[in-house]
Formats: sequence, structure tokens, C-alpha cells
Amino acid sequence: MTKRALVTGITGQDGSYLADFLLGKGYEVHGTVRRSSVEKFERIQHIRDRVTLHQMDLLDQLSIITVLEEVEPWEVYNLAAQSFVPTSWNQPLLTGEFTALGVTRMLEGIRTVNPDIRFYQASSSEMFGMVRQTPQNEETPFYPRSPYGVAKVYGHFITVNYRESYNLFAVSGILFNHESPRRGLEFVTRKVSDGVARIKLGMAEVLRLGNLDACRDWGYAGDYVDAMWRMLQEEEAEDFVIGTGVMHSVRDLCRIAFEHVGLEWEAYVMEDPRFFRPAEVEELCADASKAEERLGWAPRVSFEDLVRMMVDADIERLSP
Repeated sequence: MTKRALVTGITGQDGSYLADFLLGKGYEVHGTVRRSSVEKFERIQHIRDRVTLHQMDLLDQLSIITVLEEVEPWEVYNLAAQSFVPTSWNQPLLTGEFTALGVTRMLEGIRTVNPDIRFYQASSSEMFGMVRQTPQNEETPFYPRSPYGVAKVYGHFITVNYRESYNLFAVSGILFNHESPRRGLEFVTRKVSDGVARIKLGMAEVLRLGNLDACRDWGYAGDYVDAMWRMLQEEEAEDFVIGTGVMHSVRDLCRIAFEHVGLEWEAYVMEDPRFFRPAEVEELCADASKAEERLGWAPRVSFEDLVRMMVDADIERLSP
């Protein structure tokens, strides 16, 4: 029998890669989208005829229940959220509604419609915030430093709570930063790759960024959706940290991206206080040894290859 999966946030970076992955595994793939006056399906345009889309909103419990009853999924991947950290300071209440309470609504929907559905929650390394130890693993205490991080902690623990209270197969993947050519232009990696492409093509002269010393564990989104799937194939529901275990600064990111097109990054990059966070997260680095041992998962694309891939894709996109 063909497995059936429901992916919330299917039009986002992770949702589109996960849809690709699940189709490759022979799944029947369904995705949810919010009603919008402008529909943005570019990330799934290449598979648009192979997935079934449903209108659903994480703020609306009834729409969640309706879609779960219609689709009858075996697996649900909850990737929908207000996912951009800076926006969470401007819209903290909306971020809480989507990124925190939206998870509860999904879990309540599953508990109501079919408690046998396997549920994946997209947790985040931003939950660690002001880190208590480096690298961070499944036992590291959380200390979020943004409304987004706080909302993700709620979503994480409500998933644990439903697992332990109602015996649902509900897991969280604590994913560290993962990027790709499908990343939104507002995120720093894509901001850099797009900026480098524009400077190389003579379309811009300078790239303004925030804290160049902020360090992250960056991996390739296409690798990380494999880990999501593996978590739902396990016998026991458990949470896993997913990352590369290698940390780079925004400065490193700039250097590699500009070197790839034969330019010196210092000549073009300006640090702009407007892009600094109110409360900075300085260092995030994953200890994904549990995922490696238990899931057999390991990243395949290096940071350097990821940056070059993104720069090449943006040059191709912007070239006349």
C-alpha cells in the first residue's frame, strides 16, 4: 500500500525538498497552503502535478481537522511556521500563534482524527539561544533569545507532552541552520549569495550585513529532510539534534562566496547596525552523534560546496 504523507509548509524551502524526497520514496504527497491573494508555488513548480494541495491554516482548528479527515495521512510533517527570526520581534504575537499554538492545534487534530498518525515537529537550534554548552545535543538546556526561539521551545515541549500524555508517535527534529538555493532572500546565507551574484554581474556595489562574527552550524536542506523522514521510521518516538558539527562565521560565509567569483569580500561587505538583533545568538554548533548512531544519518554536502551551489544558482537566476 502506498504511504501517504501530509506536509504543512510545503511551499517553503524544507517543504519543497521533503516533497521531492518523499515522492522519490514512492509516497503519495499532500501539502497545505494558506489562502492568499498571491499564490507562491515556485519552489514546488517542478512537482506541482505530483502533489495534492489543500487549504489549511494553523490558526484555524477546524481547517486542520478537515484536512486530516480528507487526506487520512500515515505521516504528518509540521514545517509551517513564522520562521524568520527578525520578524518575530516585529510580530511576536503572530509568531506565537503560528509557531507555538499552531503545533498544539496540529497535535489536537491528530489526537481527535487518528492518534496512530506519526507526527514530525520542526524544532530549531534557536531554542538553545544563549548556549549553555558547546556543541549542543539533545540534553542541552534551552535558553531562547528571540520570540521565535521562545515559540519553538513551546512547540517542542508541547510535542513531548502529547507524546507522553496521549502516547502519540510525535517527534521533534532540532535542526540547526540548513540552507539551499531555495532559501528565502531575507536569510543571511541567501542574502550573501544573492549579493555576491549581483556584485559579480555589475548590478550592485555593496552588501550590507549585520553581525559578521555570529557563528552557525550550516548544512544543506536537501540532506536534512532525509533525517526528518528517518525519525518517523523508528520503532520508538524520540527527538534528535540534526547538524554538521562544524561552525562558521558570517565572515567565513562572505569570504567563501566572494572567493568563488574571484572577488575580495572586504571590498564589498559593510557591517550595518540596522541588521543586528536586539538579543544576539553568538554561537550554535550541533552534536548530532545520536542521529548518526541511531538513524544512520550524516550530512553529505559540505559548507563550502553549499555556499558555491547557492552563489552559482543566484548567478544563473540573475544572468540576462
